[in-house]
Amino acid sequence: MTLDAAKAAARKAAFARRKAAHAAGGAGRPGVLSSVLAGYRGVPLAGYMPIRTEISPLAAMEEAAAHGPVCVPVIEGAGRPLRFARWEPGCAMVSGAFGAQVPATLDWIEPEILIVPLVAFDRHGGRLGYGGGFYDRTLEQLRARRATLAIGFAYAAQAAPALPLEPTDQPLDMIVTEAGVIRLD
Repeated sequence: MTLDAAKAAARKAAFARRKAAHAAGGAGRPGVLSSVLAGYRGVPLAGYMPIRTEISPLAAMEEAAAHGPVCVPVIEGAGRPLRFARWEPGCAMVSGAFGAQVPATLDWIEPEILIVPLVAFDRHGGRLGYGGGFYDRTLEQLRARRATLAIGFAYAAQAAPALPLEPTDQPLDMIVTEAGVIRLD
């Protein structure tokens, strides 16, 4: 099986697990994520606007916005890293690429912590996304400039024993689920 085929199979299985977890747990509980982020108050934070059955970080983002800058990713084109626009609770939003909402006013900031959405994760910090490589390119670029913390946020059911990964796949530093913080092996 080719790497692309292995990734496609892993994504298909993970999407099914995520869909079931989302249906069972609603939008997820951000309390664990909020408690993790409380230790980083004031540090520029990137969250994300959830799409499809992604677990929602919005409540944790709202809490973080009371203490420092929060932004969300903006896709500017295939093969390019993400940029991040300042987000505040209640700010005007418009539809961006892939149906994710982005702020109507693009005030660019550079985060030091990223809450990273995902399709599947493993206990070694491996992450399987949608396949566009946006977060991998972005994390590589940010980490070349300074320490950047990547927090995977997912339902516990999205865990996989192992994932088909490439050398360009950027590892997560921490994984937070609705059930707790997963320590990486």
